[in-house]
Amino acid sequence: MAKRDYSLLGADGARAVETGLAAAEWYHTEVPRKVMKDLMQRTDAPAIRDTILLYGLMAICIGIGIWLWPSLWSAPFWLVYGVLYGSSSDSRWHECSHGTAFKTPWMNNVVYQIASFMIMRNSATWRWSHARHHTDTCIVGRDPEIAVMRPPVLAKAIGSFFGLTEVIDFFPRLIRNAISGPTAEERTFVPESEWPKVMRVARIHALIYAATLGLAVWTQSILPFMVIGLPRLYGAWHHVMTGLLQHGGLADNVIDHRLNSRTVLMNPISRFIYWNMNYHVEHHMFPMVPYHALPRLHDTIKHDLPAPTPSIAQGYREMWPAFIRQLRYEDYFLKQALPPTAKPYREEFHALSPGTPPAAPANALPAE
Repeated sequence: MAKRDYSLLGADGARAVETGLAAAEWYHTEVPRKVMKDLMQRTDAPAIRDTILLYGLMAICIGIGIWLWPSLWSAPFWLVYGVLYGSSSDSRWHECSHGTAFKTPWMNNVVYQIASFMIMRNSATWRWSHARHHTDTCIVGRDPEIAVMRPPVLAKAIGSFFGLTEVIDFFPRLIRNAISGPTAEERTFVPESEWPKVMRVARIHALIYAATLGLAVWTQSILPFMVIGLPRLYGAWHHVMTGLLQHGGLADNVIDHRLNSRTVLMNPISRFIYWNMNYHVEHHMFPMVPYHALPRLHDTIKHDLPAPTPSIAQGYREMWPAFIRQLRYEDYFLKQALPPTAKPYREEFHALSPGTPPAAPANALPAE
């Protein structure tokens, strides 16, 4: 059985281009033009409100955390700050990269740059990486943002809850980007005209981390790293917890987001941290709809989508057994049932994966 080649320079990526799977025409639920125009309407107010709340909470936590440092009484404030730094930054980076969070372009860019630094991503590289992710979602050898490959490396997935996976990758890549620009794989999706920007952003990030290190050495304290850097490790768990649910255990090499993306109902706090990205099928199908309109989009098209997973816990009850099954049979995936009102799945490209078995229902446990 042929193994998947996830390298952007490998055989699977080339095959996807040759067969037309790359940059294919994806399935979209039909939405009346007037309704879609209303859903895509941009406004600054919701994002300004949420951004003031986010950065205000972070400032309060920093202030109290430093005031109480090094007492253990400071720990709760650093823990909250860590989640806001290491997890909310992921959703802010994401939405502002689409340019939809705010109506005003410079507001999107300012928050995007800040969030990119906090989440340890080169803002010039990841803007193009995410564009490719939307063009070729979960297409093996084309999508640079596949979180869990097949067969899954579960130790790596678990390590990502502590920020280890991305942070270990980040610093060598930061040095490489600062010296010579994008890596070979990054150059497959970053236009050559943007390569100097990749280098410039990497150098700015490197200078900030160097200054933080210098301050820590001068004060003989890790406190500077409690403000910059360390929260990316201990605060990453929420964005990883929610992020794995986006596509984990679902189909790859298909051109229907209902097959490769998952919508999960979440509590208001998680939705604030995640900025409504729990409506992930809806987001991928219509990525130019702002985050604050995604609940309305869900209500508009839910007749054509799988029923949303009712909770984060239920999502893991579905996904984790699929990961275990994929350790033995990497072509296994979960196939969520469509309601009677939905159009059939668009699955014709799935045959590109050799040896693909019939899909299991969403709540199926791995066979022994």
